[in-house]
Amino acid sequence: MRRRWAFGLVLALGMPLASVAVSGAAPTGPDALRVDLDDILADARLKGAHAGVVVRDPATDEVLYSRQAADRATPASNAKLLTAAAALEVLGPEYRFHTEVVTNAPQLGPVLLGDLYLRGTGDPTLLATDYDRLAEQVAAAGIREVRGRLRTDDTWFDDVPLGTGWVWDDEPYYYAAPVSALTVAPNTDFDAGTVIVRVVPTVEGRPAQVSLDPPTRAVRIDNRTTTSAEGVADVSVLRDHGGSRVVVSGTIPAGAQPVEDFTTVVDPSAYAAEVFARALAAHGVVVRGTGEGTAPGGARVLAERQSMPLRELLVPFMKLSNNGHAEVLVKAMGREVRGEGSWAAGLAVLTEQVRGLGVDPQALRLVDGSGLSTMDSVTPEQLTVLLDNARERPWFPVFYDSLPVAGVADRMVGGTLRNRMGGTAAAGNVHAKTGSLTGVISLSGYVTAADGRELVFSVVFNDFLGSSPQDLQDAIAIRLAAYDGAADQPRGRVRVPRARVLQDDPATSVDESALECSWVKAC
Repeated sequence: MRRRWAFGLVLALGMPLASVAVSGAAPTGPDALRVDLDDILADARLKGAHAGVVVRDPATDEVLYSRQAADRATPASNAKLLTAAAALEVLGPEYRFHTEVVTNAPQLGPVLLGDLYLRGTGDPTLLATDYDRLAEQVAAAGIREVRGRLRTDDTWFDDVPLGTGWVWDDEPYYYAAPVSALTVAPNTDFDAGTVIVRVVPTVEGRPAQVSLDPPTRAVRIDNRTTTSAEGVADVSVLRDHGGSRVVVSGTIPAGAQPVEDFTTVVDPSAYAAEVFARALAAHGVVVRGTGEGTAPGGARVLAERQSMPLRELLVPFMKLSNNGHAEVLVKAMGREVRGEGSWAAGLAVLTEQVRGLGVDPQALRLVDGSGLSTMDSVTPEQLTVLLDNARERPWFPVFYDSLPVAGVADRMVGGTLRNRMGGTAAAGNVHAKTGSLTGVISLSGYVTAADGRELVFSVVFNDFLGSSPQDLQDAIAIRLAAYDGAADQPRGRVRVPRARVLQDDPATSVDESALECSWVKAC
């Protein structure tokens, strides 16, 4: 029978509430762990907030700690755990996206007597250099002139670009880029559907120079910048709601390093068409304009590209919490299983798959795959069930390795946990998915305890006000890393190192400890 004990407060010694037993022996094992986790969760910042926590021991199926386990809450990017697991089940680790350039028009010498089609299946990793290689293949086929038009076929997915419940004023920012079967990524984080805006100072009193990477007319720059004599760069990049105009404003000191920011595009498919048309021109292939169109059946393939396999894509997807990757995978699952590349079809498939991993579909609501919507709702209990049962799947090593690792500086290893829990027992140990929205933070994953057992855990906080209680989630993970099984004893308050500054220049540094790293590109 578990021994009961009580706490007392010894004011003269200044000892904390949880450190003195008034009656009975001090707790050990799981009881000791519960004492310390209760103490962490007694923080005043969680007053009136939802604080769901579950810790499981997969080896024994014992729940070591449970608080508000079955209460649904907004998971933020912890929803990506469900999306990644379902995608590995449905699509498999070797799944690749395909992009093709096709035509059914006859070719007379160097002239194509009809339309050229660029057909996509959602590849979020297509860079301008990849479109250049496709153009090179077209030129290698002997084509120098296209008498028709370059047409984009993005019908593999539906034409709904933004997820249900996405906040309208997130639309200009890279983490809320529109989803399309044809798109362009400007970088190797594969932030598809975005353009890098580069601001370079000129001379004092004059506007800065603003350029786009890759070059494109998909957005229209309204340059309102000024080059200042001195000070700190303060530049804003903001696209009009529903429009293509991007207002670049603020100041940048003469002689300062260029400032880079991102903007989303309104129409990813048109963006892809323009980038590809420029690449064709660079290879001596002339086209007479661009437009939309569905590639005819039986069209011959002039050029093609396959993406990296899903097992590799999962690294930037999960490590950097890439929202666009999640949504593309949801639509890809819908297309693969139900022949419909939509959120409705994909989420239905996702739900079926996580049911097979022990998750109760009645205990969750997902309206997107990334967790960007505040309408998503999941319980920490179900997240730990998913994490537990995923361990038995053949794809588990891929899933596990895709998770951010606490305190590891390499972006493609530490990911969104690279600035957290350094120098503790959790560093290099905790593999977990982060999540954050306004008033929401989550952390769910795996930790190896001090006695060698692997634990799964989920910590979801909702509706807190004021400063972020992210350090409390870190404290829980650190405490789990120190858990010593049956020999465990209460340890008192856990020391949580402050998140490291994300930018190298102290003059422009911002303490982003309250934000998930994926919201801040400097990380």
